[in-house]
Amino acid sequence: MGNKPFWKGKPLEAFSPAEWESLCDGCGRCCLNKLEDWDTGAIAWTRVHCQLLDGTSCRCSDYEHRQATVPDCIPLDPEAVRTISWLPPTCGYRLISEGRDLYWWHHLVSGDPDTVHEAGISVRGRTISEEGMDLDDLEQHLARWPGEDPMAKGTRETEEDASLK
Repeated sequence: MGNKPFWKGKPLEAFSPAEWESLCDGCGRCCLNKLEDWDTGAIAWTRVHCQLLDGTSCRCSDYEHRQATVPDCIPLDPEAVRTISWLPPTCGYRLISEGRDLYWWHHLVSGDPDTVHEAGISVRGRTISEEGMDLDDLEQHLARWPGEDPMAKGTRETEEDASLK
């Protein structure tokens, strides 16, 4: 009865490197391009993913060296998790930092890394690559679903977002 999962029993700073990495649910939402309004700080999500994101596995194709290719890729640590406003609402790092539990589709709960895809949380099949795209074209690919939490009341997918699946 006293065997709580590691993510329930200690602060983010106390996680081992393996525990830290395992908090990623593999959804790929954080690897989508986002547009920020400089005046308000509001974030607009796009369905355009980083050139290094594998659209099928929803994992970085060069995680160890990603910043050499994508210098503005932001590594997550406890401080970043607490201050970055654009982490998806379903993100395991964000949920734990907010004192919430992981959702049922998270592999640490379900025991299966595919449940994030089966639950429709991941970006699999819903995005396009930024490779070869002019950054001025990002506004043509706005999407609401990456910034929404399907478990939250009042969240409703638009027809446009549904057509991107």
